[in-house]
Amino acid sequence: MPSRNPSLPDIQATPDTRGIAIDQVGVSDLRYPIHVTDHEGNPFPTVARISMSVHLPHHFKGTHMSRFLEVLSKHEGEVTSRTLPDILHDLKQQLHAEEAHIEVAFTYFVTKKAPVSGAPAKVACDCVFIGSSNGTKDDLLLRVIVPVTTLCPCSKEISDYGAHNQRGYVTLEVRPKRKGNGCELILIEDLIDIAEKSGSAPVYALLKRPDERHVTMQAYDNPVFVEDVVRNAAALLTADPRVASFTVKAVNQESIHDHNAFAVISGKATDE
Repeated sequence: MPSRNPSLPDIQATPDTRGIAIDQVGVSDLRYPIHVTDHEGNPFPTVARISMSVHLPHHFKGTHMSRFLEVLSKHEGEVTSRTLPDILHDLKQQLHAEEAHIEVAFTYFVTKKAPVSGAPAKVACDCVFIGSSNGTKDDLLLRVIVPVTTLCPCSKEISDYGAHNQRGYVTLEVRPKRKGNGCELILIEDLIDIAEKSGSAPVYALLKRPDERHVTMQAYDNPVFVEDVVRNAAALLTADPRVASFTVKAVNQESIHDHNAFAVISGKATDE
């Protein structure tokens, strides 16, 4: 049986003489069960891929990797805009660091009902919470990638009948405004709704024939270029009083071209 020695040396805390600080050191690609908050305020369980890091001063040889997991376990996997600052503050305290960073990537499933039949099925959206904390402020970003349908206005205009359409992906990266000691609550569903309103039609997992007819005609009646998608989303985000700043990227997986088309807009709230 191994002997128990309470005086085991703490090598990470020993001095380093090279005089070089490390911007970020920590753990990455950690798969961990978490729950986020859905639009009804209920916990939504999912599995995240997490990266956590801290700034390491020049005089420390290393950081204590096990403490990252201890902090995460303490919060029992609850990751929301409300809890992320607490996690970051605990990382700084437990690892004696001035700065801490965290990225939490996960899949969020939205139950969508087909527009005519009402048949329910889940659509997956990729999401990322990005948080950082230094000596003066906390920062939080929410990134959501939403599939949409887009139909080409040019194709509709020049064709005798029909128009080419394709699946597109709208990426919204949003920084909420500060509110007291925290920030404004922006739900994942809020951003999904903005993305879907910016395309020609939503994407569904389950469609019956009447639903397919509805969605096809909806897209035909609402043609958008990739430029239109990012402008539509930017206008909605600029008008949202909860948003401090944002970046929108739209990518069309072109159906008749051997390339994709994309556009990007970054902006700030009108009162920032």
